[in-house]
Amino acid sequence: MVSEEKWAGYPEPPLLGSEAVTLVGSLERQRATFEWKCAGLDGQGLSRRLDTSELSLGRLLKHLAYMEDLNFTGDFGGDELPEPWAGVDPSTRSAWVFSSADDDAPETLYRLWRQAVERSREVVRLAIARGGPGMTYESGDGRVITLRRLLVDMIEEYGRHTGHADLLREAVDGRVGEDPPGPPIPFELPG
Repeated sequence: MVSEEKWAGYPEPPLLGSEAVTLVGSLERQRATFEWKCAGLDGQGLSRRLDTSELSLGRLLKHLAYMEDLNFTGDFGGDELPEPWAGVDPSTRSAWVFSSADDDAPETLYRLWRQAVERSREVVRLAIARGGPGMTYESGDGRVITLRRLLVDMIEEYGRHTGHADLLREAVDGRVGEDPPGPPIPFELPG
C-alpha cells in the first residue's frame, strides 16, 4: 500500500481563473482523486469487482490510460497511438482494453496510466501555449472539436469513473473520501 504521506495535497482549480487554468485544473483534480483511489494496490485489489459489475480498478486504470492516449495523443495531438494500443485492431480495441487488464501486472497498469497522463499533459501544455482552449482539431470520425470540449469530456470521463473507483476501493479496503489527503494546492498551468 502507498502511505498517506505520499499525498501532500491535490490540485484545486481557481475560484477566479482563466478558462484554460479552470478546465485543466479541474481535470488535474479529477486525475489526482482517481490516482488516489487506485494507489498502492496489488493484483488482487486491482482486480476486485462488485457482484453487479464487470468493472475493477485495474480495468479503469487501463481504460483511462487508453482514453488519455486516444483523445490527447492521437486525435488532438495527431500522433500515432503508442503501444499497447497500436498493436490492437481498432475495431476490438475498446473491449480488449477492459478484458486484457485482468492479465496485466499492477506495475504495468500504473505505468500505462501515468505515461498516458504525462503525454496528455504535454499535448495540452503545448496547445494552451499556442492558442488556448479554443484550438480545434479533427476527431477520428471527422468532426471538428475544440480543446475546450475535449477537456470537458475528459473531466466528465474521470468524474464518472472516479465515482466507480470510489465504490470499488471502499470494497477493497475501506478507503473513502472525496479528495486525496492533504490541503488543496492552487493549480497553475505549467510554463
